[in-house]
Amino acid sequence: MQKLLLLGDEAIAQGALDGGISGIYAYPGTPSTEITEYVQASKFAKENNIHSDWSVNEKTAMEAGLGMSYAGKRSMVCMKHVGLNVAADAFINSSITGVNGGLIVVSADDPSMHSSQNEQDSRFYGNFAMIPMLEPVNQQEAYEMAYYGYELSEKFKLPVLLRVTTRLAHSRAGVETLEQKPQNDVSLPSNLTQFVLLPSIARKQYKTLLSNQRSIEEASEESIFNKYTDGSDKTLGIITTGIANNYLMENFQDTELNHPVLKIGQYPIPRKQINKMLKECDKVLVIEEGYPIVEEMLKGYQEAGTPIIGRLDGTLPRDGELNPNLVANALGLETILDGSIPELVKNRPPSMCVGCGHIDAYNALNEAIIPYGVGRVFADIGCYTLGALPPYNAVNSCVDMGASITMAKGAADAGMVGVVAVIGDSTFTHSGITGLIDCVSENTPVTVIISDNFTTGMTGGQDSKALGKIEDICKGVGVDPDHIRVFKPLKKNMEEMVQIMKEELEYKGVSVIIPRRQCVQTMKNKKLAEQLISLNLK
Repeated sequence: MQKLLLLGDEAIAQGALDGGISGIYAYPGTPSTEITEYVQASKFAKENNIHSDWSVNEKTAMEAGLGMSYAGKRSMVCMKHVGLNVAADAFINSSITGVNGGLIVVSADDPSMHSSQNEQDSRFYGNFAMIPMLEPVNQQEAYEMAYYGYELSEKFKLPVLLRVTTRLAHSRAGVETLEQKPQNDVSLPSNLTQFVLLPSIARKQYKTLLSNQRSIEEASEESIFNKYTDGSDKTLGIITTGIANNYLMENFQDTELNHPVLKIGQYPIPRKQINKMLKECDKVLVIEEGYPIVEEMLKGYQEAGTPIIGRLDGTLPRDGELNPNLVANALGLETILDGSIPELVKNRPPSMCVGCGHIDAYNALNEAIIPYGVGRVFADIGCYTLGALPPYNAVNSCVDMGASITMAKGAADAGMVGVVAVIGDSTFTHSGITGLIDCVSENTPVTVIISDNFTTGMTGGQDSKALGKIEDICKGVGVDPDHIRVFKPLKKNMEEMVQIMKEELEYKGVSVIIPRRQCVQTMKNKKLAEQLISLNLK
């Protein structure tokens, strides 16, 4: 046993390493990225041949993790909450196939949308799939849930969803580790048809999933991660989930908390303990980070009309992260934190790095598109999304990974001319290729700008699966090679860039423009430099 100072993400990774994983599969996305990076940097992982390369997207990561489970080994799949949307097909169906080796799916939610398009709550997916879920209150629990989660997964032969939020993922605390477990041996499932979801088999598998629900609920009732603390003042009962328990306890550091408290860290929700609180307390306050999922569930089977308060009735705000002050207000207590921001601290909107190639590409695009007018450039998820802000005001959409090309296609189909899609190299291989195929199959008049900076820049410079492959991919899906244009986005090349863009905007078919220059944040990456030289890209 040793004590380590770890981020919540790192605690999950260490728990998985100590829990006997053989592989981790992920696509980078804040706030989940550091889980995989921790494994990639681990000497132990390298020595024990633990797979940790990035996947092309969350769906392929989920499917690869399920494949490792099929082979009998323990795997982990990591993503941010919107990434679970991408992986949903395989994720939901994995509850029907079940697992062989233990499988933990980590989804890192982002309340307050610090770096996301929405603040959806991944617990919806866990409930939808009817699988066990774990939600840690601190870094120690994050470690232990990753460590013990494999036993839970293999006990019920189901994947386990481990849900964290930004505040826990990116804060540090001391973590005591447990005994290192060996990796599983390769072994085939005892039922060789369980992964074959033909309707006749899937119906049987679904009945098995349903029949397991009572046992899964009983495991939750007995879980060490669910704790009921009785109290003398039963005018109010309090239910907390995950990190929200911290916000409650910070208000009672110097005073005694006399209300009954149920801390939930494992799902399905422990009905017996909840019913005890509903029977004994005059009303119940639910404090949960994210959507009012437990609160809504309680309203479905509450005892004797016990009032339930929380996010739904405005006792707590419906959106954004919680904090100790919001909880204090809900309890009628004095706030304990000074929430004011010093005048010295000024809000600084995000901006592209000085010297970023995206800047020169946008300046050229803004000039080339003048004859067509504004409002016809569809962008995607990446650093280049900042082109929507002043002084560029160059793009008009950012919906989800890969949507730039398909939205541009829809606008062109509607009769808009001079339509442009802007997408990054990593996002292109993540979700853009299929949209490009749609365009090629109908020869849709769109200009697709694939801004190639050789990396997944927005999340810190992880490997890009597009490295050295973009032209070949475009040719392979049918783009006319004469309309695949490459240039280096630099101020000195402005005239050339504008001319190329003008020519391709005039073309009545599918064209691809590739502004290619290394991300300035990866200039010291020696491994990438060697790759670029070998690919003749530097």
